[in-house]
Amino acid sequence: MSQLVLSLEGVRLERDGSLTDRALRVLSAESLPSVDVAQRVLGITGGGGAAASAVFTLLGGDPRFCVDAQGVWSVAPPPSAEEPAIVRPLREESFVVVDVETTGGSPWRGHRVTEVAAVRVRGGRIEDTYSTLINPERPIPAMITSLTGITQGMVADQPRFAQVAPQVSAALEGSVFVAHNAAFDWRFMCHEMSLATGMTLSGRQLCTVRLSRKLLPQLPSRSLDGLALYFGVGIESRHRALDDAVATARVLLRLIDMLEDQGVGHWEALQQMLKKRKARKPRKRKALPQSMEAA
Repeated sequence: MSQLVLSLEGVRLERDGSLTDRALRVLSAESLPSVDVAQRVLGITGGGGAAASAVFTLLGGDPRFCVDAQGVWSVAPPPSAEEPAIVRPLREESFVVVDVETTGGSPWRGHRVTEVAAVRVRGGRIEDTYSTLINPERPIPAMITSLTGITQGMVADQPRFAQVAPQVSAALEGSVFVAHNAAFDWRFMCHEMSLATGMTLSGRQLCTVRLSRKLLPQLPSRSLDGLALYFGVGIESRHRALDDAVATARVLLRLIDMLEDQGVGHWEALQQMLKKRKARKPRKRKALPQSMEAA
């Protein structure tokens, strides 16, 4: 079996493979603790000890992976590094900011996409946008309609995802996949692409929730509404894919400004910053009660 190679060229489509191939795709985008690897690769939720054991069983003997003392997994560096790594300024990266509206919270429970939007950001500006409503081929719950405003009648004559998969793929290809709570949008996009084409997405991902937690720890909320308010970004129609994606793209540009101000100017430096953990404050020991004899 050929090994996947960590690429800095952005999102691409490739055939579904083994669990280790799936782990390579996930960890190529970002380093993750065992519990997150267990959830995103093996579908195991909860049970930290059992999850960690399953991940070690799967990846522990594979030289393509490495794990640090805190149990954070990543793709092992290549054995030789004669060629210098590509260092591209963050502002010159091609990002595609994605937002999907869906019939529910999980594709594994049969929920589908009702709307998808992709906004390409490069050179410090929004270059172009793509969006379309999708016929999810299943009923839209009333609760979802009340949240998004998307009704069954609105999607009845819209294309099914398989019909627009080529356009969606073209909108994503070659860019860093960005979303607010990226795991949600990535999960649905991978599922829809797999149903439509038998292939899945692979490539770098960036979550603006995770990034804003690092850069703006003082904010009480890093929701899209909270960040939009903080940066003065307007959102015309909340919970509609294109408007949310455009707002996220504008937030991303402001976050890149902040990164550059802190000297974080390229992708690898960004990944190092995201991996850093706050030092834990030492717990204060409670004073032990003294007996009358010791008084």
